[in-house]
Amino acid sequence: MTYEYSPKGVCSQRMIFEIENNVVKSLKVIGGCNGNLQGISRLVEGLPVDEVIKRLEGIRCGMKSTSCPDQVSRALKAIKEAEENG
Repeated sequence: MTYEYSPKGVCSQRMIFEIENNVVKSLKVIGGCNGNLQGISRLVEGLPVDEVIKRLEGIRCGMKSTSCPDQVSRALKAIKEAEENG
């Protein structure tokens, strides 16, 4: 299933996830640091959603309280919560 998320407090503007059986099949990030986000996208492909959250949650960018990787974890948490609440 495809999900879209609008990150907050970072340079990226949109994250598009393809998730199947609780596994991240793909991630595309619009905006932000292109090379780094392509790398993150490739690294999370094939990983369980909970593992991605565990690895990326809480990462900060400079003085910001969040980062693009942290926003990926927040997006996945929101997706999980929405699925659990129907």
